[in-house]
Amino acid sequence: MGVLDSFGALVSSIVASIVLLVFAIVSFFITVFIVEAGAGLAGYSPSGDFIALSAAILAAAAIVGGASPLTSLGGEVE
Repeated sequence: MGVLDSFGALVSSIVASIVLLVFAIVSFFITVFIVEAGAGLAGYSPSGDFIALSAAILAAAAIVGGASPLTSLGGEVE
């Protein structure tokens, strides 16, 4: 059963990677909309490349920030 367990773990890892990739793309599109709306409210009209760059930076920071463990901030000592 070791081969089947390994195959199941591989398939579940691939499915999880695809789901996380889809969530990252959706997060990027939502961030593009938010950056564009915020720039419009502030009276700016940046070009599309600056909107995409700022949305990519914000989305990447949110993904990295969500993936980092926060146990060290809780004050718990092992």
